[in-house]
Amino acid sequence: MPTPSLASLPIRRLTLRDLTACADLSEDRGWPREEHKWGLLLTAGKGYGIDDPDGGLVAACVVTEYGPREQPALAAVGMVLVAERHARQGVGRRLMRHIVSARGTTPLTLHATPFGRPLYEELGFKVTGRAEMLRGHFVPTGDRVEVATRAATAEDLPSVVRLDEEVFGTDRTHIVTRLPAFADQLRVAEEGGRIIGYAAAWPNMDTHVVGPLIARDTATAEALLASLAARTDRPLRTDIDVRHEELLSWVKAHGLASVASNAVMTYGITELPGDWSRRFAPVTVAAA
Repeated sequence: MPTPSLASLPIRRLTLRDLTACADLSEDRGWPREEHKWGLLLTAGKGYGIDDPDGGLVAACVVTEYGPREQPALAAVGMVLVAERHARQGVGRRLMRHIVSARGTTPLTLHATPFGRPLYEELGFKVTGRAEMLRGHFVPTGDRVEVATRAATAEDLPSVVRLDEEVFGTDRTHIVTRLPAFADQLRVAEEGGRIIGYAAAWPNMDTHVVGPLIARDTATAEALLASLAARTDRPLRTDIDVRHEELLSWVKAHGLASVASNAVMTYGITELPGDWSRRFAPVTVAAA
């Protein structure tokens, strides 16, 4: 039997049954396997992939939609991966064109590495921001914390969902309500009995990723991040919007170092909805 051409291989929806194949694909490209994250993305989002006739996946990506189900207000593209043996043959371009076409009028966003950015620009995505990835063991300084934080409870969830929609700019209940099971920690900041911020720390390989990080101001973001760090021995990793210069300086002064910078790109809108001044870090760059 002749080997079918890459262009003739169908693009199909991925499910949780494909989790191991997705993790294998990550590993093939030199990324961590990140099975825990793949599990969230494949259940909260929509996975797309191309099967390799020889086994495994040729390519994969995940699209996470936000807002009304019948007409999403925003869709985030992430985990765009092509197997090394099929790289530089137009597979990623074909998969992304399929995603853009399938979304119709729904605006898109993604975080692009320097390697992936030219492809996204070719498809019409524009750079609208930047996020800095930081990693390291958090070093407390003994500073007096001005903002009270505590572990979130089930009773907090409706307030957290409302705050998140206000700040993110559209509804992402299907992500927020998964956080208590997905994350090792979910904490809220409050003032006068009102929740003014929340943050999660979820396990990813040997680190704890801090995200989402939603807060009224920088002091609240610092209090939430410090409270999460105090309850883990793992290094932290987070992706902070570079407009939050004060928080970036504070995090670096507490032991985290910059390891990468990604361009935030959009398609169909000139800027992301919501209030960026209170949106400090995403759940994961794969879901914006």
